[in-house]
Amino acid sequence: MKRLSKEKRDKLILVGVGTVVVLAALWFTLIDAQKTNLLKLASRNIDEQKKLETAQKIVDSRAEIEKRVAETSTRLQEIEKDMVRGDMYDWIIQTVKAFKAPYRDRVDIPNFSREVVGDVQLLPKFPYRNATYNIRGSAYYHDLGRFVADLENRFPYLRVQNLELEPASSSSATATDDAEKLAFRFELVTLVSPERR
Repeated sequence: MKRLSKEKRDKLILVGVGTVVVLAALWFTLIDAQKTNLLKLASRNIDEQKKLETAQKIVDSRAEIEKRVAETSTRLQEIEKDMVRGDMYDWIIQTVKAFKAPYRDRVDIPNFSREVVGDVQLLPKFPYRNATYNIRGSAYYHDLGRFVADLENRFPYLRVQNLELEPASSSSATATDDAEKLAFRFELVTLVSPERR
């Protein structure tokens, strides 16, 4: 560089600085932008790969889902076979009396009202209707609790609501055990099979 003239040296330095500036500009405009795009594409690729894996799991579980749907449909058909058939008033009397047979003298249900049929208000466009019966009787506290729990567990389409308890009338209580009996009243709500509509 000592042998070059000042003018040539300045031009050479200017060319070197220009080259560095052009390379830096190329780096930041082209190469860095491409690196950023490649990173974005890699990130999108990972996201798409996860979506693909999720979709593949769903496709693979299709057989299991179809099996569960078939089992559930079969179970629903079995439950619907036990639902209200024929005369609804006679059906509820026969069903409750047959169910309470193991409770004999512990749960007494002499009164059943006629059914009141209406639409189910919980869900819109529900395929079933419901029938509500008012039931009155007497029982001991624990026996009534077991009876109601067993009734709702045995019949998934029956529900007890608005349960009211009060002491049984003292005139009928002759022994101390009868003094502990409770008079009860509740509404028994049952779903009505779509075939009954």
